Amino acid sequence: MDYLPLIEKKIAYTAKEAENTLNLWRFKDDKIVFTNGCFDILHKGHIEYLAKAASLGTKLVIGLNTDNSVKRLKGNSRPINDENARALLLASLMFVDKVILFDTDTPRDLIDFVQPDVLVKGGDYKPEDIVGYDIVKAKGGEVVTIDFIEGYSTTTTIEKMDK
Repeated sequence: MDYLPLIEKKIAYTAKEAENTLNLWRFKDDKIVFTNGCFDILHKGHIEYLAKAASLGTKLVIGLNTDNSVKRLKGNSRPINDENARALLLASLMFVDKVILFDTDTPRDLIDFVQPDVLVKGGDYKPEDIVGYDIVKAKGGEVVTIDFIEGYSTTTTIEKMDK
């Protein structure tokens, strides 16, 4: 079996590319979970966070910051891995159903497009402060925070490499 095309099929470089898939999932009454991030250097903390997020529904959609978006948020030295590599890594995870790239500073427009049933972010956020909270709550969805695993972050990994 040729796995690479199956993995690549999970990646949408624009929200519009994901529209038919999202419509099919909604028609089938799947419970769509959405989270987002840069996911620059994938580590144990990311995997556990994403696995927990996926367990909250039947389909996990990840909004992935483009390279330009990461640079604006994190500085010119980031990302370490380009958007294509980051998308491919995320899409290769068995519990990830769709990766959608977005170029804005927040995923608000993408959340409005996806209309998830569950919106997930890390435990460093209060649910009501999460971008898209109002969108998800207005449709009767839930907003969930998942605690981070201590000692795991891309920044920490980069700092270790610099020593």
